[in-house]
Amino acid sequence: MHIYQLKIRQLFLALLTFCFIFIPNSAWAIQKDIIILYTNDVHCGIEDNLGYTKLAQYKEDLQQNTPYIALVDAGDAIQGSPIGKLSTGEAIINIMNEIGYDFAIPGNHEFDYGMDRFLILNDKLSCGYYSSNLVNTITGKNLLPAYKIFQFDDKKIALIGVTTPETLNSSTPAYFQDDKGNFIYSFNEDATGKKLYTNIQNTVDTVQKLGVDYVFLVAHLGMNGITSRWSSLAVAQNTQCIDAIIDGHSHEVIPTFIAKNKQGKNVLITQTGTKLQNIGKLTITPQGEISTELINDLTKTNQKTTDLINEEKNKYAPLLNQIIGTNTVKLTTNDPNTNTRLVRNGETNLGDFVTDTYRIVLNTDVAICNGGAIRNELPIGDFSYNDILTTFPFGNMCVVLEITGQQLLDALEMGASRYPEEFGGFMQISGATYTINSKIPSSVITDEKGNFIKVDGAYRVQNVKINGKDLDLNKKYTIGGTSYILKFAGNGMTMFKDSPILQNEELSETDVIIEYIQNYLNATIGNEYANPYGQNRIIIIK
Repeated sequence: MHIYQLKIRQLFLALLTFCFIFIPNSAWAIQKDIIILYTNDVHCGIEDNLGYTKLAQYKEDLQQNTPYIALVDAGDAIQGSPIGKLSTGEAIINIMNEIGYDFAIPGNHEFDYGMDRFLILNDKLSCGYYSSNLVNTITGKNLLPAYKIFQFDDKKIALIGVTTPETLNSSTPAYFQDDKGNFIYSFNEDATGKKLYTNIQNTVDTVQKLGVDYVFLVAHLGMNGITSRWSSLAVAQNTQCIDAIIDGHSHEVIPTFIAKNKQGKNVLITQTGTKLQNIGKLTITPQGEISTELINDLTKTNQKTTDLINEEKNKYAPLLNQIIGTNTVKLTTNDPNTNTRLVRNGETNLGDFVTDTYRIVLNTDVAICNGGAIRNELPIGDFSYNDILTTFPFGNMCVVLEITGQQLLDALEMGASRYPEEFGGFMQISGATYTINSKIPSSVITDEKGNFIKVDGAYRVQNVKINGKDLDLNKKYTIGGTSYILKFAGNGMTMFKDSPILQNEELSETDVIIEYIQNYLNATIGNEYANPYGQNRIIIIK
């Protein structure tokens, strides 16, 4: 071949490689299934359930049968257990790189170590993160690539990333603001959902012009128990030309759910649960048929991934294995009768325990903790620093504020606004009791970001008592809790804005909990927390 022709051909191939991700095969038309494996909401569960090592081996085994494989993650992988917190996410990124993820999106908890750290982790993740709706409001440009196109011989598949707008208040709001409190990042949030739908549709239209055969969203949106206008179902119903949504965020096990788009055509929605309960498998046959299923019966493990997991764990083992105390009762997040999660819509003994730690160690009138901050049970017997961090993995700092009774009432009302649905902002409490009359419809008004504005009607929260005395709306009280809620308006708790800060992030949440256990309980959690439903601090009229 002439040298000039050779260079032209090399240039042409280079351009193709730049534009698309190729998975080559000798034949042009696909002869075998295209398979997209997917995970969501792993939350550092590197060895939980199936674990990453079985996922890695399953991927390798499938590659023996078809060259058309892609592995994707739908968010919330790097936060949720001690190994994530202590490595600020890097240990999980290292494992994901070893397995060979081809596409990943940030969930709300990918930002829990701060925006600067997220951008560092984005560079460390081999495939990088994608999100069509994360916008820098100063430049008006996307912070991340919106999509990635895979070409499997003659078939092109577009994967589009979508991150829930709930991120602005379910991660720490300050991470998305400048030093004056102005939001400098947006997730296309508004009061109707139309801004998000338009963004997604515009991205779908863009990839269709590139001649793709299939369009899949890899989304961290959720179906139930979240803001409905930003759900994967709402997105499906208000867009067109999306073939399937690989979803996350709500931790639901959804093998296949069929929604109808705005043209009345089918959209598959699927989700694997959490902590690798299942591995998702989306299959496109040579005939063009699309199906989704969940895999949970794997037994083979991958040695290289196992070795890397052990290496990452061993870095932190001496610290994590330290014994903190003994638990004589099971501190739970769940309803013992149904084994369903309770801490986000009802009182539990673990909620009582953690709020007691805040109130007593910080020496306040009252203390609150959002149910979403409590991630795991604390079992009976000796427990370690690892167990504490597994239960409270966020690394929150504690603060003390001076507030009015009205501010406390508004916070409790905001927390109860979605009852009986779960809400991460549901308030566990110490030093006080309150009643939720669920017969009264919620009249909480929020802004387009989900932040509290006011209560425009009757309060569901009633009969609030502080240390046995009726709440005085005008009286000043001291309140303890995490800076996530009290200082940074997490879960939309803006009612505490501008309250005087009496103690500002001097102690971490884990420090406060450990001090309570060792110095106030003599290292033994006893029968005062025996009732899994708590101490009747929250009464619910159903």
